[in-house]
Amino acid sequence: MAPPWVQELHLPHLTVPVTIDAMYPVMPSHPIPVQYGDTLYLSNLDDMIGARVFTPTVYFYQQTTTNSCANSQKPIVKTLQDALADVLVPYYPLSGRLRETSNGKLEVFFGPSQGALMVQAHSDVALSELGDLTAPNPTWEPLIFKFPNEEPYKVLDMPLVIAQITIFRCGGFSLGLRLCHCICDGLGAMQFLGAWAATAKARTLVTNPRPIWDREVFKPRDPPHIQFPHMEFRKIQEGSNLTMSLWETKPLQKCYRITREFQNLIKSLAMPRDGYGCTTFDAMAAHVWRSWVNALDVRPLTYDLRLTFSVNARQKLRNPPLKEGFYGNVVCVPCTTSKISELVNPERLSETTRLVREARLSVSEEYLRSTVDFVDLERPKQLEFGGKLTITQWTRFSIYKCADFGWGRPLYAGPIDLTPTPQVCVFLPEGQDGSGGDSCSGGGSMIVCICLPESAAHKFTQAFMLLDNSKFTH
Repeated sequence: MAPPWVQELHLPHLTVPVTIDAMYPVMPSHPIPVQYGDTLYLSNLDDMIGARVFTPTVYFYQQTTTNSCANSQKPIVKTLQDALADVLVPYYPLSGRLRETSNGKLEVFFGPSQGALMVQAHSDVALSELGDLTAPNPTWEPLIFKFPNEEPYKVLDMPLVIAQITIFRCGGFSLGLRLCHCICDGLGAMQFLGAWAATAKARTLVTNPRPIWDREVFKPRDPPHIQFPHMEFRKIQEGSNLTMSLWETKPLQKCYRITREFQNLIKSLAMPRDGYGCTTFDAMAAHVWRSWVNALDVRPLTYDLRLTFSVNARQKLRNPPLKEGFYGNVVCVPCTTSKISELVNPERLSETTRLVREARLSVSEEYLRSTVDFVDLERPKQLEFGGKLTITQWTRFSIYKCADFGWGRPLYAGPIDLTPTPQVCVFLPEGQDGSGGDSCSGGGSMIVCICLPESAAHKFTQAFMLLDNSKFTH
């Protein structure tokens, strides 16, 4: 029997006992081109409020006698530690710390505290006891190291790379990684991760491409020129019950495996009528947004809600083009709005898809430069979640391919817990597809992860799977 086009993945509630055995500072293994007291410039794209976070990810590996690893006789932690020390030479900014300048802008500083942090841990459970290693599970949180009493969103004076290696009873292990988003966006993180993994596998430094810092290419213009309204940063008074509905109880993290066939179906149903087409991402984003708002029963129906999503702007840059190997933030966050009454109407899905498409296509070199100038003048100080859903697309990241340290590709690679920011939805690549390729462009299945209160979970599932729309039209 063929598998269903949409499969809800049930996340088991687990207790994962983890014991911290040791912590090691990891310094670059050779001299780096900075001295004590030196600083490095961060662009306003690196310093956007949404980038002032650590991105936590976890990678599971099953160690067996058939692993083709040149380091199979070398302890896991030592292999990863030595490779990290080597890769921190070309990626030396990740061995510094962040500090604020007098105007509140961030910079990388090389002072008394330097280096990455590696944490060695073990667990008395086996990988097989963690359930389905297909979708992120918030109960895996002990596999990611946090300092005792660490403040939320703390990035100042923190190691910029924090890696916890947890050895399981079965001999398998996990790498729990926290990378500071101020230093690299998703593609930049994949570049760093790929270099670290290739270095561990080859037992010699491998960097392809050679990393480029070059953050000055995104310095603000003089005088600044803001050409767009940049609704993604604007504070909007919450005029609906969205936030209250979402936080009435602790939100649940729901995950769904979405086949290529279902993505194609949604695209056909959501195709805008203007003849200009759409991408699968446009259609899936519109469908997820509609289903989420419908499930939360947001009121009043006349209120405008926002959708924001991340767009890689690398290919938009021509003056000058980015150098190969640049690993900083080159992400814009376009925004679109829709009245609730129009958003939840299944007959208007094509119009919602058009709105997403237009927002995505609005990202240009001029939009990115305007973003840089806006942040320089306004410098937003807090994340604005009111009245909106934010979608982050990881399906374009070759996360499984990049993360082969010599023990094969990970069983799972990705985030753990979305519930601290429940108005964020993530599109993840399906691990069994191997490449972690662009599922939203027809590369295979993907995982959609979204947060809802328990009272709305069933309604979302019904709407998302089209079970509430026997007369669904576009």
